[in-house]
Amino acid sequence: MLDTHARKYVNPMIDKASTGFLNLKMTPNQVTVLAFITGITASFAVYFDYNVVACLLLWISGFLDAVDGAMARKINNSTPWGTLLDITFDRIVEISIIISLALKFNQLVFNYLILTCCIIFSMTMFLTVGALSEKNGIKSFYYQAGIAERTEGFIFFTCMILIPSNIGLITNIFSLLIFITAIQRMMEAKKIFAKK
Repeated sequence: MLDTHARKYVNPMIDKASTGFLNLKMTPNQVTVLAFITGITASFAVYFDYNVVACLLLWISGFLDAVDGAMARKINNSTPWGTLLDITFDRIVEISIIISLALKFNQLVFNYLILTCCIIFSMTMFLTVGALSEKNGIKSFYYQAGIAERTEGFIFFTCMILIPSNIGLITNIFSLLIFITAIQRMMEAKKIFAKK
């Protein structure tokens, strides 16, 4: 939801950063890799209890993840390979954070399993609808908005990391919102495909 409706408020920062990286002669894919490395580093910071550092790295990773796309659009160089890297690395970063939390809070392994299943369900809807729909919008595929998008995920991960006393409840609420998002996307897809 925030990715779709609040993006306009951070776009000026994303635009400046994309210009800065382009001035440094970096490619969008290099920034994608940088975002990935930063996100993976955040997962190690989670495991070793550098919680504030982990959150900062996670949000920097998310910011860079937006910058790479802005760079590609600015130089008219959006490619299928770049899109594949972006989506794949995003999921690996999320999985690495979940694994680190599950290793730290092993009494919640089942909760994290449910969370992972909900993410798989939601991403299946997202990617399948994107693949079966015509290209639409600024992304290189059809982008379905939802209640729980990547920014909401970062907010929930931050809460899990910084408020461990309520981590089970936070995880379960996050899982529920992702599940609702998947259903929402499925219902939207039915309407989209009915028009074809």
